[in-house]
Amino acid sequence: MKLSIGGTLKLAFRPWVEGLENIPAEGPAILASNHLSFSDSFFLPAVLDRKVTFIAKSEYFTSPGVKGRLTAAFFKGVGQLPVDRSGGRGAGEAAIKSGIGVLERGELFGIYPEGTRSPDGRLYRGKPGGLARVALATGAPVIPVAMIDTEKVQPPGKVVPKMLRPGIRIGKPLDFTRYHGMDSDRFILRSVTDEVMYEIMKLSGQEYVDIYATAAKRQIAEAAKRQAELEKAEKAHAARAKKAEKADEQEKAGA
Repeated sequence: MKLSIGGTLKLAFRPWVEGLENIPAEGPAILASNHLSFSDSFFLPAVLDRKVTFIAKSEYFTSPGVKGRLTAAFFKGVGQLPVDRSGGRGAGEAAIKSGIGVLERGELFGIYPEGTRSPDGRLYRGKPGGLARVALATGAPVIPVAMIDTEKVQPPGKVVPKMLRPGIRIGKPLDFTRYHGMDSDRFILRSVTDEVMYEIMKLSGQEYVDIYATAAKRQIAEAAKRQAELEKAEKAHAARAKKAEKADEQEKAGA
């Protein structure tokens, strides 16, 4: 990853980085980042000397066909961990155990507290289950990270990236060992998550929206559906009006 794709990414896009000194040279740490683009999981590891392990949705590892096999081989090759996100609480527990395992080996664990990519470039409410529980279970420091302009390099749904220069800001480590053993307290989990999201917001400069990104995506999809239905109704109304006008003209001509 670092010698092939990582080197190519740095050479082609020249990502700028601030706060690289906040990444520990050794030992476990959690990198909690905003999520703007599919390429976030490549730009961040590319600029670090250490390996970062993210959890990735299981579809990347189970898609059929040649493309699916190549995708699975790639994600396995860069050390990503497959997690089934369709299984409710069981899927969440699998993600947490995966993260704890990475940190117990003294490695870097990357996580997106929003749970999914931002649909519009804004920063959304962090989900408390994964990030906070892993942090409290392991005592590992949480390092806030802000990806800058990666959604412009590779907008959602686009395969070919644009040749723009993204940025990465890395904040100072956050210590939550004061909450050790309190990972079953939902108020503590929310407090930890909100503190991390606040630091990400300061680093990224994004507008913060206090709803989950998944809910925002549903709202956007529903709004698009309503707009499409409205446009369809308007076209049908215009077609009926035109048809009626034409019939009127024919009737007058016949008279």
